[in-house]
Amino acid sequence: MRRGPPSLQSSRWRLGLFTLLYLYQGLVAGFALTALANHFAAAGASTAEVGRHLALVGLPWVLQPLLWGPVIDRATHHRIGPRRFWLVLSLAVAQVCLAGLLLLGAEPGLTAVSAALFLHSLAASLADTATDRMIAGTVPADELGRTSAGTRAGFVIGSAAGAAIFAWLLTNVGFPGAAGALLALTLPLALMPILVRENPDDRLLSLRRDAPAPGPKRGRLAESFRFARGLLASFRGRDAAILLAMCFAIDFGLALFQVPFAVALVQVHGWNADDLSRLQAGLALLGGTIGAAGLGAAVDRIGPHRALRGLLVACAVAFGGAGALIGAGWEPVAGPVILGLASVVPALLYVALLPTVLLASRTGQASATQFQVYMAAMNFGDVAGSALAGPFAAVVGSTLTAGAVAALFLACAVRGVPART
Repeated sequence: MRRGPPSLQSSRWRLGLFTLLYLYQGLVAGFALTALANHFAAAGASTAEVGRHLALVGLPWVLQPLLWGPVIDRATHHRIGPRRFWLVLSLAVAQVCLAGLLLLGAEPGLTAVSAALFLHSLAASLADTATDRMIAGTVPADELGRTSAGTRAGFVIGSAAGAAIFAWLLTNVGFPGAAGALLALTLPLALMPILVRENPDDRLLSLRRDAPAPGPKRGRLAESFRFARGLLASFRGRDAAILLAMCFAIDFGLALFQVPFAVALVQVHGWNADDLSRLQAGLALLGGTIGAAGLGAAVDRIGPHRALRGLLVACAVAFGGAGALIGAGWEPVAGPVILGLASVVPALLYVALLPTVLLASRTGQASATQFQVYMAAMNFGDVAGSALAGPFAAVVGSTLTAGAVAALFLACAVRGVPART
């Protein structure tokens, strides 16, 4: 029997493509959010400046629902697949933006680098919206845990590799060499959606559209109104509001602690930026690969809600322990342990959170936008936490910050996990 071309109808190709697309995101994140942030911190950039960089690069991800959700939800009639068309196009634009980093010179300022990566984030966030819509539309409910583990592992492996590789390159080769390596490593991943189709009968490449399906025609204004009404209706329930608030709180709390703590390790305690990047990469790799692989199967078995509640409690305990170590004055020598507590368990948290959000988003015609609203709440939490991290830490201090984050996770565990989605 003749097999068709690679497509999302196959579980193997689904898992492979989605993992590689998140690997792409992770490589860029490792470069932009870890290696570059540590590099500029070592060069004298303040916590506020590093926080602004992180906030600017993350801003397009906050705006995803407004910018790209309706585009993907209403995408139809492209011969290469309605979502795949936008995925291929956006990744092409994203690669052009990464190539633009090579034009910034040997020692660019942080503002110029942030602006270029902001443009990349605009394109990459569209690709992410198309990817998530494909996951929501093709992955069966009993495979969501494994798919979440695969995407998380892809992102974490990319982030870890990106942080370690680009930290070394920034120090030993310089910014142009690191930017060139980023472009070379991401290009094969950006080409993968050309190989794997949404449906076996989709065209390999085409800019043309199919004829619209027969049925009643609606005006653009009426269609937009119907779309907006359906989207608003999906967030009217108590469970949706609780889940939305929890998505914001998780990333807000993580950024509020992690950003000033990493800067303090370099500027106050004399850590080498390369060593810090490698340690962050290794810890993320530990949680996002071995931990995620085991947890994905458990999520499919016991359900994402139970797993999510247990992991939120574990995060509260981890940050409570980090605060106790800092309060005891062990921050200089226990830095690796504190970083581990603040990164490994939260990395596992997302394996259970993603299926919870996907199940909550599988309603109506606005599922991509609905899912991206939840994701935007997380990204907004990260941006807000990064922007406020410097002033907050200066007033409150690391010990109380860790305690506040622990209390936030505990509150999410008690009140934040919906009873059902």
